[in-house]
Amino acid sequence: MRRNEGQMGLRTTPGDEAAQRQKRHWVRSMLAVWAMVGLATGCSGGTSMSGTTGGSTPAATPTIATAAAQNGAEIVTLSDTTTGAQIYYTTDGSTPTTNSAQYQAPFLVASNITLKAMAMVSGGAASTVATQSFAANIAAGTLVWSDEFTNTTGAPAQPNPTVWGYDTGAGGWGNNELEYYCAWGATGSPCDASNPNAYVGTDGYLHIVARQPSAGVYSSARLKSQGLFSLQYGRLEIRAMVPEAQGLWPAVWLLGNNIKTVNWPACGEQDVLERVGPALTPDWNAGSVHGTGFTGTNLSTKYYFPSGETAAQWHTYGMIWSKGTVAYYIDDPTHPYVTYTTSSISSLGGSVWPFDAGGNFLILNLAVGGQWPGSPDATTPFPSEMLVDYVRVYTN
Repeated sequence: MRRNEGQMGLRTTPGDEAAQRQKRHWVRSMLAVWAMVGLATGCSGGTSMSGTTGGSTPAATPTIATAAAQNGAEIVTLSDTTTGAQIYYTTDGSTPTTNSAQYQAPFLVASNITLKAMAMVSGGAASTVATQSFAANIAAGTLVWSDEFTNTTGAPAQPNPTVWGYDTGAGGWGNNELEYYCAWGATGSPCDASNPNAYVGTDGYLHIVARQPSAGVYSSARLKSQGLFSLQYGRLEIRAMVPEAQGLWPAVWLLGNNIKTVNWPACGEQDVLERVGPALTPDWNAGSVHGTGFTGTNLSTKYYFPSGETAAQWHTYGMIWSKGTVAYYIDDPTHPYVTYTTSSISSLGGSVWPFDAGGNFLILNLAVGGQWPGSPDATTPFPSEMLVDYVRVYTN
């Protein structure tokens, strides 16, 4: 790890875990490919439409639908009635082409933009362009979206299915992890619907629970908003309390919606909360960004908690994301502990900054084992749980 200009004087670790973390982030490419796209499909880059403007029948004009978020922000969904059509869009008022962002999921709009969208199907002509302007004039620092994990049912409840889906199954996730990820309501062993691995408790917290139903068998959960909700830019904040024990790996991170077309690491990865193992003195959290040409430890920074604090206590983990910049903070958004910019990769040959290409989706998970944390041992308590009080998005 190396010191970055936005680090505000906090310490970094000079590379004691570099080889281990380099390997861990390399195998995450396999994780992303298998989990988000599907090995069976080969994770190829989709149908290329570049230059396809001929054909006598154009695709239908895309439909722009909106739903209210919070305080004037809206969630935008694009759709098209032409079978097989792909939608491309811009938010700066320019005319979209097949080189523009490809629509993959509903996205949050919390700034003044002019959205333009066009559709194209292989062998056909481009549609006419749909246009909609958004001018909510939302002040900086305004809460524009959140999941507060409210539950008034009197029993453990399903996390909001309009926001959260799941990665499921075992197989190591490209990292020799040991857990089997279970969705809400899953009943096949080792999943148990009566003891869910992810639920909203009556206490108003999201619980992500790692369990050991039998010797050497572990279950847990990995929630994701892929295909359901995404954001680009703004201040993302998660209030969480994480377990600290040998073999446990809690994380909150984001991947680009375009992972379906460009794969990892070109889609970009932002790690807001990530740590492994038991508590240390001082205790720590890692904030990282990854993309083409920077998939290891070269853009990863450890934040060290003040004396007497650990990650097993409640903290707010935040990311401030704007064009060309990703900054991370813990507890105080006015003091990021690291800021990454496009200049951060200027010395890394072949690197490409991926964080201005479109929306990203959220992932919340608690892994067990793997090449970075190692396996649990007799000191590791089960069940262990990661608690999330809220996930919020504010305007910059």
